[in-house]
Amino acid sequence: MLTLDLYFFLVAGPAVIFAGISKGGFGSGAAFASASLLALVVEPGLALGVMLPLLMLIDVSALKPYWGKWDKQAGLLLILGAVPGVLLGAALYKVAEPDVFRVLIGVISIGFVLWQIASKRGMISAAARALPVWAGGLAGLVAGFTSFVSHAGGPPAAVYLLSKKLGKTEFQATTVLVFWVVNIVKFVPYAYLGMFTVQTGIANLVLAPFALLGAWLGVKAHHLVPERLFFALTYVLLSVTGVKLIWDGLT
Repeated sequence: MLTLDLYFFLVAGPAVIFAGISKGGFGSGAAFASASLLALVVEPGLALGVMLPLLMLIDVSALKPYWGKWDKQAGLLLILGAVPGVLLGAALYKVAEPDVFRVLIGVISIGFVLWQIASKRGMISAAARALPVWAGGLAGLVAGFTSFVSHAGGPPAAVYLLSKKLGKTEFQATTVLVFWVVNIVKFVPYAYLGMFTVQTGIANLVLAPFALLGAWLGVKAHHLVPERLFFALTYVLLSVTGVKLIWDGLT
């Protein structure tokens, strides 16, 4: 059960602002840290249920500036692959205990940090040539699954899109398009599985201004805050949160 007390909002408010800043100014890759933070104070399914409508609100606010600037083929491949990935995540949620999702979210959090560090150090690089069509579908499948279980579909989608050597705006626009659609697709199984409640709806209404504020701050911070500093703080946050979730899930 979700208890809308002061403790919840002290965690949720900053978490939602962080998601807005990430999507509004620094890409969407780190936005899922908000769900990881909420999973520390409420059951993981409810944490995901609280965040999805807020992420959709942020998606809509970020969609207009990039409308029509995406790579249609790459976007379509990722979306088509993501749909069965979402269904796979829904099937797992239906049979798994909450602790399984705590561990999954924790592992994905730490995996994201390791993936980013490896990318920065040149241990992982974009493919010399564009990956084949089937790789786009596979990346979409993984993105759909990780997006369902932790709102963390960014890294697998990025691997495929980086291989396409898209321009900065085209890359961002394609990412915005893909996860706008994926989040809409996720809404149906989330509702069916009971991840939305009266309490999550009330939380969404209260937290919506935080989401919009975060998106606005993200645009401003994009020009003021060094990207390196922002992501360094994100990696520390995700590492600590990931370890705590894995510990809680296993013990």
